[in-house]
Amino acid sequence: MSKIRIAVVDKDRCQPKKCAQECVKYCPKVRTGAEDTVIVKEKAEISEELCVGCGICVKKCPFKAISIVGLPHEFEGKEVHRYGKNGFVLYNLPIPRKGYVVGLLGPNGTGKTTAVKILTGQLKPNLGRIDELSWDEIFERFAGTELLNYMKDLAEGKIKTSVKPQYIEAIPKVYKGKARDLLERVDELGIINEMVEKLNLRNCLNRNVKDLSGGELQRLAIAGCLMKDADFYFLDEITSYLDINQRINTAKVIKEKAEKKPVLIVEHDLAILDMLADFVHISYGEAGVYGVITPAKGARVGINQYLRGYLVEENVRIREKPIEFEIFQPRQDVSEKVLAKYPHFTKTLNGFRLEVEAGDVRCEEVLGVVGQNATGKSTFVKILAGVLQDDEKKVDLKLKVSYKPQYVKADVSLSVGMFLKKINPMVDSSYYKTEFIKPLGLDKLMDRNLDELSGGELQRVAIVACLLREADLYLLDEPSAHLDVEQRMEVARIIRRFALNFSKSVLVVDHDIYLIDMISDRLMVFQGVPGKRGIARKSMGMREGMNTFLAGLGITFRRDEETKRPRVNKLGSRLDREQKAKGEYYYYF
Repeated sequence: MSKIRIAVVDKDRCQPKKCAQECVKYCPKVRTGAEDTVIVKEKAEISEELCVGCGICVKKCPFKAISIVGLPHEFEGKEVHRYGKNGFVLYNLPIPRKGYVVGLLGPNGTGKTTAVKILTGQLKPNLGRIDELSWDEIFERFAGTELLNYMKDLAEGKIKTSVKPQYIEAIPKVYKGKARDLLERVDELGIINEMVEKLNLRNCLNRNVKDLSGGELQRLAIAGCLMKDADFYFLDEITSYLDINQRINTAKVIKEKAEKKPVLIVEHDLAILDMLADFVHISYGEAGVYGVITPAKGARVGINQYLRGYLVEENVRIREKPIEFEIFQPRQDVSEKVLAKYPHFTKTLNGFRLEVEAGDVRCEEVLGVVGQNATGKSTFVKILAGVLQDDEKKVDLKLKVSYKPQYVKADVSLSVGMFLKKINPMVDSSYYKTEFIKPLGLDKLMDRNLDELSGGELQRVAIVACLLREADLYLLDEPSAHLDVEQRMEVARIIRRFALNFSKSVLVVDHDIYLIDMISDRLMVFQGVPGKRGIARKSMGMREGMNTFLAGLGITFRRDEETKRPRVNKLGSRLDREQKAKGEYYYYF
């Protein structure tokens, strides 16, 4: 099969002044006289027409800044956008559909955000060309497709779009007032009271935006997006920092909006995407190099093909191994040896009261922590970490603790490599590279500064940094936030193997139920009234813990017949009623 070749140079990683310009020195075409094949100006530039695809420059570049990829010939002329010469290339776009929720699913770095920017008018597509394009040329490219009329309306300013950004942590940086004032400013439909009730925002209306939790910020951002009078709504990652109940409730609110206006969402929680989306576009490719967006598929079919790693209609394998969901009984061989005990204690904070039953953390175990938002999970972890003290100052584990907080930020100006080496000089060893660095893609970030990283990149660095520290107990608060499906599976594998290989104890707080189930030996359930009082039950077995937690929410899960992935049962359905009658909310065989 004939192929086209694309050459991509990561401008952030390319450092011509710090290398011997190996890309020029070792290029066979340059050495035989074709000097225009690779040239170095401020950054390296590679001629895709002259490149023979030998891959020598890719291997020789000391900063791993070069990628050479061969693509099927049918992609030629199908570029939608390219970020300059030797930049990332996007092929195809998702299609908004009136009356439906359209999902966009794929690894980070394969063009999902670029596609949203084009469809919302923030970015004019250049069809892969460097010269300025007219809209007529763009219309010609989309002639005969469902996007032609959309692009024409977009160019003429006839389409108004509303966007919920991916990283809601930036909202307090641009708005300093109260939550109510922000909602009143964006309410173009006069539905502020309706949104406040449906998204349970009443308790945060009179608080400053900077004082809101991640879950409150997320719901505030979703409400702000849906309250605008727009023709199309685009929501990027709606579930980060939301608990299961909030995720399902938010999905219902978005579904209601889609009955009137088209909605496109980017989401990595497969259970919620499956519940919410009518159609799914899959993005695949090589992160930071190129991305391809498939035609729409039915939600269940699309998600299952994505998990298997093989796209049937396109006859493309996007992953070497499928993502597999095994049905297994909760582990019975849980360690009985206790690492540390903590007493019954309370913590009162800004009108909220947390009561924690006496419990323990065992040696060589992963202890999962679940519960609704604002019931004290992060407060409990902070007390164990020594960041906060309980009311009676009784808690002192006398352990060395490594703590990854819920919200990670770059508070030092260091490269990722230097930052990790300061924590553990052995990070360059083959073991750590194989077990931690490469699986999470940090090998491509080592020369980047922490303050230049995206939220997802910073999250992966923070997880590895936590596990690299020498400690007795490792605490990770919401490690799945901003990670795609593949990255979540890698994080689960890494944490589990770390606990077993190093005989360490790990406590993980997360809202991704399957991640918690994959890695946990026991479960700790938080109950109570969000924002007012929380009760932390002592740790229990996985089956008892999962049933206790989900029974409190009134939610049951079933298994997909094909992939065995967890799917949320429709409330009141036959399976929902049957499982509740048996008291089996998750482990149902």
